[in-house]
Amino acid sequence: MRFLADESCDFSVVRALRAAGHEVLAVAEISSGAADEVVIDLAVRQGRILLTEDKDFGQLVFANAQPSGGVILMRFPARARGRLPKTVVDVTEQVGERLMGSFVVVQPGRSRISRSPEV
Repeated sequence: MRFLADESCDFSVVRALRAAGHEVLAVAEISSGAADEVVIDLAVRQGRILLTEDKDFGQLVFANAQPSGGVILMRFPARARGRLPKTVVDVTEQVGERLMGSFVVVQPGRSRISRSPEV
Protein backbone atom coordinates (compact mmCIF):
# COMPACT_ATOMS: atom_id res chain seq x y z
CA MET A 1 0.00 0.00 0.00
CA ARG A 2 0.97 3.60 -0.46
CA PHE A 3 1.06 6.02 2.47
CA LEU A 4 1.89 9.66 3.16
CA ALA A 5 3.06 10.30 6.73
CA ASP A 6 2.16 13.72 8.09
CA GLU A 7 4.83 15.50 10.14
CA SER A 8 2.92 14.59 13.31
CA CYS A 9 3.29 10.87 12.54
CA ASP A 10 5.81 9.11 14.75
CA PHE A 11 8.68 8.13 12.44
CA SER A 12 8.79 4.66 13.98
CA VAL A 13 5.50 4.03 12.14
CA VAL A 14 7.11 5.08 8.84
CA ARG A 15 10.03 2.70 9.43
CA ALA A 16 7.75 -0.19 10.45
CA LEU A 17 5.50 0.19 7.38
CA ARG A 18 8.52 0.45 5.09
CA ALA A 19 9.98 -2.71 6.67
CA ALA A 20 6.66 -4.46 6.04
CA GLY A 21 6.99 -3.65 2.33
CA HIS A 22 4.75 -0.59 2.04
CA GLU A 23 5.64 2.56 0.13
CA VAL A 24 5.71 5.46 2.59
CA LEU A 25 6.54 9.08 1.82
CA ALA A 26 7.12 11.31 4.83
CA VAL A 27 6.14 14.98 4.65
CA ALA A 28 9.13 15.75 6.88
CA GLU A 29 11.39 14.41 4.11
CA ILE A 30 9.72 16.07 1.12
CA SER A 31 7.80 19.19 2.20
CA SER A 32 8.44 20.11 5.81
CA GLY A 33 6.02 22.69 7.20
CA ALA A 34 3.29 22.11 4.59
CA ALA A 35 -0.24 23.15 5.58
CA ASP A 36 -2.74 20.39 6.37
CA GLU A 37 -4.78 21.16 3.24
CA VAL A 38 -1.66 20.80 1.09
CA VAL A 39 -0.75 17.51 2.79
CA ILE A 40 -4.17 15.92 2.30
CA ASP A 41 -4.31 17.15 -1.31
CA LEU A 42 -0.90 15.58 -1.97
CA ALA A 43 -2.11 12.27 -0.52
CA VAL A 44 -5.20 12.34 -2.77
CA ARG A 45 -3.23 13.27 -5.91
CA GLN A 46 -0.72 10.49 -5.31
CA GLY A 47 -3.28 7.87 -4.24
CA ARG A 48 -1.86 7.57 -0.72
CA ILE A 49 -3.45 6.93 2.65
CA LEU A 50 -2.57 9.68 5.10
CA LEU A 51 -0.94 8.71 8.40
CA THR A 52 -1.34 11.31 11.14
CA GLU A 53 -1.64 12.02 14.84
CA ASP A 54 -3.25 15.41 14.13
CA LYS A 55 -6.99 15.52 14.89
CA ASP A 56 -7.36 18.51 12.55
CA PHE A 57 -7.55 16.07 9.63
CA GLY A 58 -10.85 14.76 11.04
CA GLN A 59 -12.18 18.31 10.87
CA LEU A 60 -10.98 18.67 7.28
CA VAL A 61 -12.47 15.36 6.12
CA PHE A 62 -15.80 15.42 7.95
CA ALA A 63 -16.72 19.04 8.69
CA ASN A 64 -15.06 20.64 5.65
CA ALA A 65 -15.72 17.70 3.28
CA GLN A 66 -12.09 17.73 2.08
CA PRO A 67 -11.58 14.84 -0.37
CA SER A 68 -9.52 12.04 1.08
CA GLY A 69 -8.07 8.80 -0.20
CA GLY A 70 -8.08 7.51 3.37
CA VAL A 71 -6.74 8.63 6.73
CA ILE A 72 -5.29 6.69 9.65
CA LEU A 73 -5.46 8.81 12.82
CA MET A 74 -3.27 7.39 15.58
CA ARG A 75 -4.33 8.14 19.17
CA PHE A 76 -1.74 6.58 21.49
CA PRO A 77 -0.94 7.91 24.97
CA ALA A 78 2.70 8.10 26.06
CA ARG A 79 2.49 4.89 28.10
CA ALA A 80 1.46 2.88 24.99
CA ARG A 81 3.74 4.47 22.36
CA GLY A 82 5.98 1.40 22.15
CA ARG A 83 3.09 -0.59 20.61
CA LEU A 84 2.21 2.07 18.03
CA PRO A 85 4.29 0.87 15.03
CA LYS A 86 3.23 -2.79 15.33
CA THR A 87 -0.41 -1.82 15.85
CA VAL A 88 -0.49 0.31 12.69
CA VAL A 89 1.17 -2.46 10.63
CA ASP A 90 -1.29 -5.01 12.05
CA VAL A 91 -4.32 -2.81 11.25
CA THR A 92 -2.99 -2.23 7.75
CA GLU A 93 -2.68 -5.98 7.18
CA GLN A 94 -6.08 -6.78 8.72
CA VAL A 95 -8.07 -4.04 6.99
CA GLY A 96 -6.17 -4.03 3.69
CA GLU A 97 -7.78 -2.27 0.73
CA ARG A 98 -10.72 -1.13 2.88
CA LEU A 99 -8.37 1.59 4.16
CA MET A 100 -8.78 3.41 0.86
CA GLY A 101 -11.46 6.08 1.31
CA SER A 102 -11.88 5.33 5.02
CA PHE A 103 -11.13 7.30 8.15
CA VAL A 104 -9.55 4.94 10.67
CA VAL A 105 -8.88 5.82 14.29
CA VAL A 106 -6.27 3.52 15.82
CA GLN A 107 -5.96 3.35 19.60
CA PRO A 108 -4.36 0.84 21.94
CA GLY A 109 -6.40 -2.34 21.70
CA ARG A 110 -8.93 -1.12 19.14
CA SER A 111 -9.58 0.62 15.86
CA ARG A 112 -12.67 2.26 14.36
CA ILE A 113 -13.27 2.45 10.64
CA SER A 114 -15.63 5.04 9.12
CA ARG A 115 -16.16 5.80 5.48
CA SER A 116 -15.10 9.33 4.56
CA PRO A 117 -18.11 11.39 3.47
CA GLU A 118 -18.76 11.66 -0.26
CA VAL A 119 -18.08 15.10 -1.70
